[in-house]
Amino acid sequence: MLWIKSLHIIFMVSWFAGLFYLPRLFVHHALTTDSATSERLKIMERKLFYFVTPWAILTIALGLWLWWGYGFTGTWLHIKTALVGVLVMFHLVCGKFMIDFREDRNTRSDVFFRWFNEFPLLLLVAIVFLVVLKQPY
Repeated sequence: MLWIKSLHIIFMVSWFAGLFYLPRLFVHHALTTDSATSERLKIMERKLFYFVTPWAILTIALGLWLWWGYGFTGTWLHIKTALVGVLVMFHLVCGKFMIDFREDRNTRSDVFFRWFNEFPLLLLVAIVFLVVLKQPY
């Protein structure tokens, strides 16, 4: 089970890395007025989104495997699962924003995306504290 747990953590780190960088691309995309730069950012956003999506799937699949092996008990795990659900929604919203940029219909500012970029960090902090400090309450 330790191999599964290790892979789960590795894929989670990779997933988060992509979710930290993708909104930064959105910030730059929202600021650009140059069509060549915009086209390059569209390619980068698409490649990053589709590169990081398998890491999300593997993270969730291995998390389910860990549930199967260790059980689904403890309030901390229920909260963590809910936060992972929020993270999946964040990932899907990133996909929607990517499509909006691709179709040249983004209406959000760079300031919005700067704040949006901070959200996965809050989730990461909460999830890590829940896992490390798991309490049996």
